[in-house]
Amino acid sequence: MAAEFEGLVAVVTGGGSGIGAAIAAVLAERGATVAVFDRDISNVPAEHLGVVADVTDDASVRAAVNAVLLEHGRLDILINNAGIGAAGTVADNSDDEWHRVYDVNVLGLVRVTRAALPALRESPAAAIVNTCSVAANVGLPQRALYSATKGAVLALTRAMAADHLREGIRVNCVNPGTADTPWVGRLLSAAADPAAERAALEARQPHGRLVSADEVADAVAYLASPRSRSTTGQSVTVDGGLESLRLRPAED
Repeated sequence: MAAEFEGLVAVVTGGGSGIGAAIAAVLAERGATVAVFDRDISNVPAEHLGVVADVTDDASVRAAVNAVLLEHGRLDILINNAGIGAAGTVADNSDDEWHRVYDVNVLGLVRVTRAALPALRESPAAAIVNTCSVAANVGLPQRALYSATKGAVLALTRAMAADHLREGIRVNCVNPGTADTPWVGRLLSAAADPAAERAALEARQPHGRLVSADEVADAVAYLASPRSRSTTGQSVTVDGGLESLRLRPAED
């Protein structure tokens, strides 16, 4: 497995922590040269190229992509992982908040992809993997804005796969369930009863726990791998069965 990504350069947006950091680590373990884009790169390991980038700023994104090309001369794999959360019903967020979250979760993906496409077209193993969410397919309470952005990511993934297949670029996405990430940690800490809220989130997933960042990272690595040359336009769900399973209540 160590040579799976040998000779390939990968960019992971939002790779400074959480799922993004786990993705960067697994790609590097399997041979990739990894660049991490994030607004805060203080925790990026020295073996990765850390590049300060804001996905809401087109000039920042283009400068970050150029920095990778200047350092490594190529770009083969793009992981569009940068994103933010949002809570509430459709009535609970202002127009400004809707614009802010869409600007990161949807347009951020667009900006980075747009800047990376010329280099990806030159790669013999080009792949894009977008971090979507089970919220794109499952109605979750208090997640209207977040779900809307992830539904857009899912649709955009399929459209991009169709647009770029004949250019040799595969596009897929991964749909995590509720994952044990810093954002979920902040959500839990803000709850009236953090322990009860965590128990509820764990119980919502049939396997009875939060998804780990490493589990999501392994799914991303599969989709990005040159070994998955016939996989494009797909979403891989990592949610402990939330989307597809309907279990009987556990017996005492």
